[in-house]
Amino acid sequence: MLKTVPPPRSPIRGPLRKSRAYDRVRDLPALLPVWPTEVDDTSAPGRLALLAKLRRALRQERKLGAGGHWTYDLARHAALRSAYRAEVAAALEQAPLKSDTSN
Repeated sequence: MLKTVPPPRSPIRGPLRKSRAYDRVRDLPALLPVWPTEVDDTSAPGRLALLAKLRRALRQERKLGAGGHWTYDLARHAALRSAYRAEVAAALEQAPLKSDTSN
């Protein structure tokens, strides 16, 4: 008789789950001090301003981690990185890089 193997469990939170996909409205206010209008702004200048804030927050988090500071949070760092990558992808999708067609 075959035994079924239960899914792996975290000792603290139960069954391990894959991380949720990035959601701008849900995740940004938890990561950065942003106004609702900044979260709703999907224009090119709005995205660039948001990317600048994300870059600053990532830089600060990296400094905390590299320095071994007690407030460094690996989960926050991963969430910031995920948000930054998603916002860069959305910005490139909105305004793709123009290739040089002139010879």
